[in-house]
Amino acid sequence: MTAKRSVVLGCGSYLPQKVLTNAELAARIDTSDEWIVQRTGIRQRHIAAEGEFTSHLAINAARAALEHAGLDAQAIDLIVLATSTPDHTFPATAVAVQNELGIHHGAAFDLQAVCSGFVFALATADNFLRSGAYKRALVIGAETFSRILDWNDRGTCVLFGDGAGAVVLEAQDQPGLPSDRGVLTTHLRSDGRHKAKLYVDGGPSTTQTVGHLRMEGREVFKHAVGMITDVIVDAFDATGATADSIDWFIPHQANKRIIDASAHKLHIAPQKVVLTVDLHGNTSAASIPLALAVAVKDGRVKKGDLVLFEAMGGGFTWGSALVRW
Repeated sequence: MTAKRSVVLGCGSYLPQKVLTNAELAARIDTSDEWIVQRTGIRQRHIAAEGEFTSHLAINAARAALEHAGLDAQAIDLIVLATSTPDHTFPATAVAVQNELGIHHGAAFDLQAVCSGFVFALATADNFLRSGAYKRALVIGAETFSRILDWNDRGTCVLFGDGAGAVVLEAQDQPGLPSDRGVLTTHLRSDGRHKAKLYVDGGPSTTQTVGHLRMEGREVFKHAVGMITDVIVDAFDATGATADSIDWFIPHQANKRIIDASAHKLHIAPQKVVLTVDLHGNTSAASIPLALAVAVKDGRVKKGDLVLFEAMGGGFTWGSALVRW
């Protein structure tokens, strides 16, 4: 009995040229490289240039993913773009990407789940492809979080950066076995009771401003490990996979201590964990595809590998995806 799977054909990424180091931040605010590295593992982050928007980052990542997949943009009939920092309130930033790529068919829309955005977007595209509604999708995570930071708040401004990552998915018939290529399972959760722990204090309907990111760091850390492991256990239960059978663990790159604690709790070997938080900081919805692109480019992730994604973000939202490369 065959099963339709969303198979990854390629991935790509884009980072703004400007790099902001911890030392440069320490010259602006009361912090230090040692303080930031010890608490987060972050050493630098990329910052979008003036006039460089989320759509620009997303377009570059999408083109890189299409090139890696060996496809022309006209082969794409669905674009799902995860972002919390769109170019405009409307239209969707995905439509700008669609237009710039010269695609005038199919559908394109944004998805908002903050740092969990890429996993939510992957799950959404996967369901559309498996239903037969669309054939090939671009799933993009793109953010310019530097535009919503309070640069005087050392508890948040040291954490985040800008960037974009993308994957190309294609609906393919597979044997219907755990060895199938493609998205094997996704699990999504949210709980609005935790809104005040991580949010932006503005919006069109409330303040008519963009606002700034606000976070209760200790509270986020306290909930993160439990929520992350919850959806990963669900992924294992759904597929029969285990910490030993996965080849790579590519988590949301928010904080090295959260990543280490989650891997330890799940008994995932440290050598299986892909870490880019030191180079990129927290790029929200872009962090997983950025880390994936690094691991694919350097040869770690290979065809047939079992790759586990997980993320948690404001809301709270959290989710996991298990993908056979």
